[in-house]
Amino acid sequence: MDIGKRIREVRLAHQLTQEELAVRAGVTKGFISLLERNKSSVSLETLEAVLEVLGERLSTFFSTDAVQPFVFGKSERTPLEDQGCDKFELLIPGSTTMAMEPCRLVLAPGQRFGPHVSHNGEEFGYVIRGRLSITLGRRSTLAKAGESFSYKAQQEHSMRNVGRSPAEVLFVTWPPQH
Repeated sequence: MDIGKRIREVRLAHQLTQEELAVRAGVTKGFISLLERNKSSVSLETLEAVLEVLGERLSTFFSTDAVQPFVFGKSERTPLEDQGCDKFELLIPGSTTMAMEPCRLVLAPGQRFGPHVSHNGEEFGYVIRGRLSITLGRRSTLAKAGESFSYKAQQEHSMRNVGRSPAEVLFVTWPPQH
């Protein structure tokens, strides 16, 4: 772990200057500068003082979750083929091992995603563009751009693009299904 880089990230997230952090932690601005560039070692006592100012605990500061990325770009999406729609992308790397699975779907006019058999879990969707017919069991309803839908997936379910242009949906399943 790059301690200096991590301290700098947390300091900037708190909108503190090096001088403000130094004064509050009882060290010099020069020390903070050296620390952030990994040009100085730090005692556990001093590190705890710096982290206290930043509202961090020593245990969470060194946690791998603390340095895991939490913003993901287009290049990090995982496209899946043969899902019954024009595009099906997993939006978060490793989401199949998470509690939920956010996806982006694009359906061509008339295209259907499903039907999917019942399973334990829940599903949520937000229509980014287009119009969809959402079917849950024997019930169907329309959802258009700007609207969302959510249901327990214990009945057969599907969605179909009923518009004349592609429909795009943010779709989240719990637990992951893909």
